[in-house]
Amino acid sequence: MTKDRDEVYGFDLLGAGPRSGGDTYNAVEAVDDEIYFGGWVHSPAVYNGRRNAGGTISFRNKFSHLHSYDIKEQKVRLLWADSIRSETEWAGEVSEVVHDPVSDRLIVARGDGHANLGIFAADRRKGTLDRLSELPALKGTHFLDYMCFDVKKDWTKGMEGIQTLDLVTGRWEVAPLDYRLISVDGGPVRSPLPGCATSAYSNLFFFVHGGVVVGDPVDAPDEMRFLRLFDFKTPYAPARTMAKPVLGGVMVAFNAYSHGSRRPGSGPDSSPIAGPSVILYVTPPQVRIVGAFGARITGFEKVGGELLIAASNEANLGSGDATPIDTGYRDLASLDLGRLLVASPPVTFHGVGSRVGDETWGGIPLDGYSSSEFLCDLTTANKVTISEYRLSLPVASARREVFELKPGRNRLDLSSFHGIVSFRLERTDPDSDFWVTLR
Repeated sequence: MTKDRDEVYGFDLLGAGPRSGGDTYNAVEAVDDEIYFGGWVHSPAVYNGRRNAGGTISFRNKFSHLHSYDIKEQKVRLLWADSIRSETEWAGEVSEVVHDPVSDRLIVARGDGHANLGIFAADRRKGTLDRLSELPALKGTHFLDYMCFDVKKDWTKGMEGIQTLDLVTGRWEVAPLDYRLISVDGGPVRSPLPGCATSAYSNLFFFVHGGVVVGDPVDAPDEMRFLRLFDFKTPYAPARTMAKPVLGGVMVAFNAYSHGSRRPGSGPDSSPIAGPSVILYVTPPQVRIVGAFGARITGFEKVGGELLIAASNEANLGSGDATPIDTGYRDLASLDLGRLLVASPPVTFHGVGSRVGDETWGGIPLDGYSSSEFLCDLTTANKVTISEYRLSLPVASARREVFELKPGRNRLDLSSFHGIVSFRLERTDPDSDFWVTLR
């Protein structure tokens, strides 16, 4: 791209068109004058047609890839590609790319696929990949002079641990995570799929479906803690987006509609929307909502005093939901960072009794709001336990308070609570509804 012309690269180095795909997990890294990007592409994409109301695509031409773009030469190179040529399965997608400045190489994570999973070292010039760890990983980040990645062996179990590479010695360590012990509000954690990660304050921040894992996985792995955030037992998650250091704090997006499915028999939509997508700004002990947006924030970048935000109004749909055309509308906007960081937008979040049951849910940050309330409609008398906690460093234990609830409409003023709050009903009420409104 120059002032006089734009050039579009359509992944033609991978093979014939038409093509679909590109990147799912924001696997991008910049080193000097080169930008490295990885992901997956169907080339050519073969649409198999509809089956009843759904559609499928052949995976035979699905490639995992790693490219580089030279800014000065304005040239794209295909460094590496991989395919297992299966009709229904695929080689591990490139879901993370992180530069190792000690050895001047790229560390590549592959955790989404059926073969060739793990963590690899990629030569920046030759493009060759050497496996460093056989444990599948979706995301990772620098942590001091280490590099940390999730351990994701099973989609249903999510992040089961943190694997760490010592950039100086080359040694690997794996720290398992027992969410029953590290959950600050004491509630269980369901499918904590890794979303995105960054580091600050000499701590690792690993955002997962349902919250964030915080701590030092190298020197104090037993002191890692899980704080619940935006856990509605829906696809609401910090997935297919990013976490970044901004002005000394941590900025991260949680998406309302990161994954969706519209398969036959699943109803009009099997992915209920619990609230707006939000951007959080974490400056311990504060966690503040600084932006509220539509279906999902696909990425953001600080450019001077502006925050450049990319968004979409559609999710990544399920494997039985393939279409021969692109879906959803993309948007790109630049927002004033100074204004964004001093205001918290009014938001409302919705929970459903049939989904949350008697499990702990929520994890709603109250900082930045002068008014907040919990509203619930119940079919029978019940009790709710509200847990209050902060993302302090080190993380402290939660404070709990129990409230009696009557059948019908109940309204609780949350003004006496601070920090982050989560909720748990004593008994399951499948037909109940809950709202948390912040102003």
